[in-house]
Amino acid sequence: MKLHIDKAADALYLRLDDSKIIESEEVSPGVVLDFNEHNQVVGIELLHLSRRSPQLNFQELQYQTA
Repeated sequence: MKLHIDKAADALYLRLDDSKIIESEEVSPGVVLDFNEHNQVVGIELLHLSRRSPQLNFQELQYQTA
């Protein structure tokens, strides 16, 4: 799994695996899902990141596992 934040594009991209992307679909304004040949979600893009999370600190991202 890879996480990429593009400050210039104001976007966050989460790539779940390395399979080939066959199709993309905007499922909600500014939320794009990438699908592989098995119609599985393999990528998630969030656009307008600063509007969604105005206090986001790009230098300090946290994650947690359950």
